[in-house]
Amino acid sequence: MTVETASTSTVVHATFVVERTFDASLDRVWDAFSVPEQHAQWFGSDPGFAETEAHEDFRVGGQAVQDGQWHDGPTSRYVATYTDIVERSRIVSTYDMWVAGEHLSTSLATVELEAVDGGTRVTYTEQGVFLDGKDDGSKRESGFAGIFDALGAYLAR
Repeated sequence: MTVETASTSTVVHATFVVERTFDASLDRVWDAFSVPEQHAQWFGSDPGFAETEAHEDFRVGGQAVQDGQWHDGPTSRYVATYTDIVERSRIVSTYDMWVAGEHLSTSLATVELEAVDGGTRVTYTEQGVFLDGKDDGSKRESGFAGIFDALGAYLAR
């Protein structure tokens, strides 16, 4: 096992918020997050990603894993643990990301759902530590904006 030294190890802390209002009921949006078969249809459903492992155990203490390879690109591994779930209201998880076998980040993610006129507001807040210069959080923020675009397309079906 290699131990990073102070001269080669860096961390960047970043917090970002992505907020969207979807033209769908709170129940429909909750199911898109909480029913594993539905969640798999929009989260990480990029056609440029070939999954090699995926499973989800949506309960406090349960894990979600997604592993695979970007076409013409690196491998990616996501491992999350659900730490708090309030039905139809809040999901809190911690997760780690690896890219090409290197630990990229550890994050705390909070999803808040609220029924509003015309649909459901989803507020996603991520607090992350990004390791050794591989990201500063800006790529993750734009990535989640794209994930929420995929959620919107899924809910519009």
